[in-house]
Amino acid sequence: MNATDRTPADLLRSALAADPGRPLVTFYDDATGERVELSVATFANWVAKTANLLQGDLGVGPGDRVTLLLPAHWQTAVWLLACSSVGVVADVGGDPAVADVVVSGPEGLEAARACRGERVALALRPLGGRFPQPPIGFADYAVEVPSQGDRFAPYAPVDPEEPALIVAGREFSGAEVVERARAEAPGLGLTGPGSRILSALSYDTWEGLNAGLYAALASGGSVVLCRHLDSLAEDALAKRIDDERVTTTAR
Repeated sequence: MNATDRTPADLLRSALAADPGRPLVTFYDDATGERVELSVATFANWVAKTANLLQGDLGVGPGDRVTLLLPAHWQTAVWLLACSSVGVVADVGGDPAVADVVVSGPEGLEAARACRGERVALALRPLGGRFPQPPIGFADYAVEVPSQGDRFAPYAPVDPEEPALIVAGREFSGAEVVERARAEAPGLGLTGPGSRILSALSYDTWEGLNAGLYAALASGGSVVLCRHLDSLAEDALAKRIDDERVTTTAR
């Protein structure tokens, strides 16, 4: 990775330049049987579209707060990198009442109504599907994002020293996210390209976010992100680890 990268969005740009076709995030939901594999290029395209939605349609910019009421999911990873691209603060599991925008999955919709700004709902259905009936008072992400531009340029430069992430009450700048992800990657077994971590950790802690996204991005590795892994039998898990060429796990 590029030593000059200072934000998670920088890390993604470097990954895209280095090897756009390699897998970056492979997602399993063992409650639904869903499997989605996103290459660096595909993931970056989702991030660009989501960043354009944030900056253009939702009207947020550096310093604004976006509360994410979302589980460990590939679309959550997209939103985290989109927030970094725009320069807004991604507040994971934070208070919607103090947010400029709230982004919620099905389970957080009631709490999300406390947000007085824009509200976006994610159905979290297989293949990025939309809600059968859109929640009242919310924009449906799956409806809004496809028409967004495939390239993103921020209106204002993103300062890596400004707040970028809040998780479990701890605030990080973009530079701190990158520095800590790089420093902790070897301890997670992520030692460079070809390293592949299977993570079943929740996204509501730094450890979960790092194992499930940032450390892989910072080290040139990739992540197999698993939701509802507790419903998978041990022999099936062993097969997945083998099939996905997993080199390390975080459970």
